[in-house]
Amino acid sequence: MMGGEVNVIEVQHLVKRFGEFTAVDDISFEVRKGEIFGFLGANGAGKTTAMKMLTGLSFPTSGEGHVAGFDIWKESEQIKKHIGYMSQKFSLYGDLTVSDNMELFAGIYGVPRHEAAHRITELLDRLSLSRERNALVKDLPQGWKQKLAFSVSIIHSPGIVFLDEPTGGVDPAARRQFWELIYEAVDEGITAFVTTHYMDEAEYCNRISMMVDGRIDALDSPAALKTRYGASSIAEVFDILARGAKRAE
Repeated sequence: MMGGEVNVIEVQHLVKRFGEFTAVDDISFEVRKGEIFGFLGANGAGKTTAMKMLTGLSFPTSGEGHVAGFDIWKESEQIKKHIGYMSQKFSLYGDLTVSDNMELFAGIYGVPRHEAAHRITELLDRLSLSRERNALVKDLPQGWKQKLAFSVSIIHSPGIVFLDEPTGGVDPAARRQFWELIYEAVDEGITAFVTTHYMDEAEYCNRISMMVDGRIDALDSPAALKTRYGASSIAEVFDILARGAKRAE
């Protein structure tokens, strides 16, 4: 930990190999409690593989790491209980109602029934979805589905939520609304770990790491990265770093 900051993710020399291929190549970083941490990289850069190790879905080849205070080698099941996760593929059940989905995932995350009922009502009010609580999820617009999936991922008030391309396929207005939800969650003490292909969204993060060919080539605040590379936008910084990539997208 640095400067008295509390780190909710700490990674040292993390490596993941698949045969002769090194997907994640000796990465080290920390994520501070209460920040929005952007984890960027082109397709094939290794960010999804790294996220799987952090969320307890895959073991590293070597290296060390702790997530929410738990060891990624020995306590992967504890990690899963103390984080939220929203995949880039829509993960709710379309043939169940909005409230049924929320009740189901509250149960999976171990939220007591009486507490879940209160939390569901609160989240539906926040999302302006109270009138749709009995609607089938498959009938909702895509932007609403994404917001609902995010709310379900934090229904148990985790310390960290991992968001893997959370705004893919939604219009710009819905993307802005989604980021408002992220800010609200962070205000409540949840740390957000976000991957995104939208470089404008990276500007919303407190700090950003950029992966190229399995390595973290840059990590800092958006303003500091733009200054360092003489760039006017994070998209420009990304382009500068990606030019050196050897892996095909």
